[in-house]
Amino acid sequence: MTTRFIIEPPFWSLFPAARVGVVLVRGVDNTRHADACAALLHDAMAEAAGRIGDADMATYPAVAPWREAYRAFGVKPAKQRSSIENLLRSAVAGSLRSINPLVDVYNAVSLRHLLPCGGEDQRAIRGDIRLTRAIGGEDFVSLGSAEPQPPQPGEVIYRDAVGVICRAWNWREAERTKLTERTTDAFLCIEALPPTDAAALEAACSALAALVMEHLGGTSSLHLLSIAQPEMDLSA
Repeated sequence: MTTRFIIEPPFWSLFPAARVGVVLVRGVDNTRHADACAALLHDAMAEAAGRIGDADMATYPAVAPWREAYRAFGVKPAKQRSSIENLLRSAVAGSLRSINPLVDVYNAVSLRHLLPCGGEDQRAIRGDIRLTRAIGGEDFVSLGSAEPQPPQPGEVIYRDAVGVICRAWNWREAERTKLTERTTDAFLCIEALPPTDAAALEAACSALAALVMEHLGGTSSLHLLSIAQPEMDLSA
């Protein structure tokens, strides 16, 4: 059965200049090279913390566009922070911990390229993945939780046929589709808003694909989506 990733018109009506890079990886071993992947994350944390120093996080160039975007769909960005802001704050605080090799690799790429990265276990996805805006009340259980936390109407979400897989664009991922040591096939995405251009996004995606294959094996394919190319096949 053909499955797709579709970025829907309600999203584009708010963010016509956004871009999403997708790296599909298959046949990875998410237990390989755990120490090396944790070291990649540690080095990226140190580099990011040194780069930021004592700068104001809310106005930092990698964070400010996301705060503005969150306000555009009705979320208070100081309460529900973008993944890149959360990651940078954790790096500065020295509190970012290793999760598993695949997550460590995409967090390292996120810190190095200063772009939000996320990932879902593709075998846990049901039907198409859609980046859209919530009706409100869709099913969602947050990573590490057992309690439903449905999105608000108008909130930017990733969803599949069952429910939400990431709330507030890239704020919080779902327990149901998280990456684990058993993950072999994954949907990895990197998101960009202006002033980040297509070349910078492609470079980040290429780095992610290369690191995953180097450390975890498997195969990868890279796809760049925009308002001119809003969907792709996930089953190829």
